[in-house]
Amino acid sequence: MRRYLSLKRAETLMEKFKKVRILVIGDLIMDHFIWGKVRRISPEAPVPVVEVTSESIVLGGSANVVNNIHSLGGRAVVTGVIGSDNDGRRLIEMLKEKGIPAEGIIKDPRRPTTIKTRIIAHSQQMVRFDREKKDRIGPETSAKVISYVKKAVKAADLVVISDYAKGLITQQLVEETNAVCQSLGKPVAVDPKVEHFDYYKGVTIVTPNNLEASQASGVDITDDETLHRAGEVLFNRLGCQALLITRGENGMSLFETASETHIPTVAKEVFDVSGAGDTVIGTLALALASGASFREAAVLANFAAGVVVGKVGTATLSPEELHEAAAKGLKTTRLLK
Repeated sequence: MRRYLSLKRAETLMEKFKKVRILVIGDLIMDHFIWGKVRRISPEAPVPVVEVTSESIVLGGSANVVNNIHSLGGRAVVTGVIGSDNDGRRLIEMLKEKGIPAEGIIKDPRRPTTIKTRIIAHSQQMVRFDREKKDRIGPETSAKVISYVKKAVKAADLVVISDYAKGLITQQLVEETNAVCQSLGKPVAVDPKVEHFDYYKGVTIVTPNNLEASQASGVDITDDETLHRAGEVLFNRLGCQALLITRGENGMSLFETASETHIPTVAKEVFDVSGAGDTVIGTLALALASGASFREAAVLANFAAGVVVGKVGTATLSPEELHEAAAKGLKTTRLLK
């Protein structure tokens, strides 16, 4: 066994977060939560009746990646597509209230702003319904996004592609983004969707969850052997520098050339995994841009995920929460090579 990150090193990296600038490209979403209690079953149908006590709307999708970067002290700029509607206007207002630039957000009157509504009762999600249009964005809108990326990447330390398969992320967008990043020596980190895996060839790091890695590799991950095989298939297929498979209660597994690192979970209680992948990619991006190795960045991202899954709803964490999680976790955690 070997420890790959000391608390002193973690503190040094986290202190650098505030000097880092991340460009986030992805599907912008609004997350709408309806909170309530269930006391009876409906006489009209065998379904629970939720007595609504409150509602909240928070940044979701790639906007949640931005929010996580911001909450950890980093600087973020974002590009994506919204509709010319109230939800889109509210999304921009929420970003601006946090001091996050929104000039890279393109309005498309032919599309609605994606909004996911979740009904939560007694800390349990009862149902979710989505209002969205998932077909590919038009060439004119895509050209505007690519134009902004080529301009904004010059001032960024790292680029995140947050793919929710809502129509923004195309092969052309990924290839042009990766090409300009490679020419400038800027890393590209991707939170993927299965149907777009072949788009990500040659990027720096890809972070699928266990199900996405199983589906994309064609290997049902059930044990260490199938995990190794799936990781090997995807790593070779993508030609990336690193592959990080997030595995829920089983932690994370990092694949690099000629090495694997398995990171055990640190979550004490799991209330909600909504947006946990956004926290992982956001923290990973900040750490890598601050000079962390892939292993160091993955360990910090694992600590961050352990915090947010203990919260209900789409969540972020503060630098203090990440520091506390790292301080506790590094006392007991060993990583298996």
